Amino acid sequence: MRILNYSVTKERNWLLQLLRPRRSVDDTTIRTVQRIINDVRREKDIALIKYTKRFDGAQLTPGTLRVTTKELNLCYENVTGQFIRATEFAIKNITAFHKKQLRHTWSYKPQPGIELGQIFQPIENIGVYVPGGTAPLVSSLLMCVIPAQVAGCSRIAVTTPPDKFGNINPFLLVAADLLRLDEIYKVGGAQAIAALAYGTETIPAVDKIVGPGNKYVTIAKKLVFGTVDIDSLAGPSEIMIIADETADAKYIAADMLSQAEHQFDSRAVLVTDSAELAESVKVQLRRTVRKLNRSKYALHSLQYYSGIAVVLNLEQAVELANYMAPEHLEIMTREPEKLLAKIKHAGAIFLGKYTPEPIGDYIAGPNHVLPTGGTARFSSGLNVDEFLKRSNYMKYSKEALRNSAKYALELAEIEGLDAHAKSIQIRLQELIQ
Repeated sequence: MRILNYSVTKERNWLLQLLRPRRSVDDTTIRTVQRIINDVRREKDIALIKYTKRFDGAQLTPGTLRVTTKELNLCYENVTGQFIRATEFAIKNITAFHKKQLRHTWSYKPQPGIELGQIFQPIENIGVYVPGGTAPLVSSLLMCVIPAQVAGCSRIAVTTPPDKFGNINPFLLVAADLLRLDEIYKVGGAQAIAALAYGTETIPAVDKIVGPGNKYVTIAKKLVFGTVDIDSLAGPSEIMIIADETADAKYIAADMLSQAEHQFDSRAVLVTDSAELAESVKVQLRRTVRKLNRSKYALHSLQYYSGIAVVLNLEQAVELANYMAPEHLEIMTREPEKLLAKIKHAGAIFLGKYTPEPIGDYIAGPNHVLPTGGTARFSSGLNVDEFLKRSNYMKYSKEALRNSAKYALELAEIEGLDAHAKSIQIRLQELIQ
């Protein structure tokens, strides 16, 4: 991992490119995903079974695509009571936080005879994608499902890839059962997104799809958007840490590695005004990275997608944070709250040396499905609002229409929409009679 001096022009330019890289998807991958989507639309369950066999090695049938109640019940034999208690603790905290976000219908009367308002209603059918791979992402399931439940969504369908034996990880299934979910499908990848968007004989279509995934899942979500809504287009995991001389190098290195271990192209960036701290963190990273179970991912991430920047002062650190708009931003300084007020763009912010990013991943309460790749400049993390629709309503009395109509007629005339004007005029004529 390189230590970059922000005062050196060449190194500053390299750093800025690191903080906001240009990511693109090759046309071959897009065509592959589009072909999968087309196959699922045409062949439905047959296509799901075909692609599950090809990509996951599991031989399923239409009757085994959905997890049964028996499978859910048997999973409790393979998890510990400690896991159940930890999951229940996380569910409690995540639910409490998201209940604070819940919107309520409102109305007001700007003048006599006029009532205006907004009605909030939950999206009825939600699809949640939970990635498979080397570990059961229980936390992703909790973060995607709980805000939908708080919003009042009536149906939540979960898809996740099976192992080669056609089974879903028992920890994931127990977490689903603790959330009182009973619609879980053994389907992953782009084919799962297509099934949720367009429906098959086994999987009814949904109205919105949420949840992270690999590049195939992300492209599939992009391609089905418009048929259904989606939460976001997730990119590689990322963290920026702002630290001064009071920070602990061991803590910083551990937190950088907590994100670097996700994927080969995860980003972990330290920005500090202490050259001594920068060197100490580099030493700690070198000392600990090879001890990780996922060291191959972390090593690649640190070498090609991560870095340490030494700045003149913390004001420059804030500038870099706002430029990167990181998914996760940790502030480990003497007075982190002073910098908080200056942060304009970040998915989630962690203050102080005792608030590591993984606390937010699992149990704190705020959602960990966050904007990546600089999109925190214009978007937010997953929240209850994502699962609510807003319907505006208005009611005019006869007198209110009579008093206000002339303004609407003027605008209709300017736009040349005479039928618009007629719908108002016909009512005015009756009022005059």
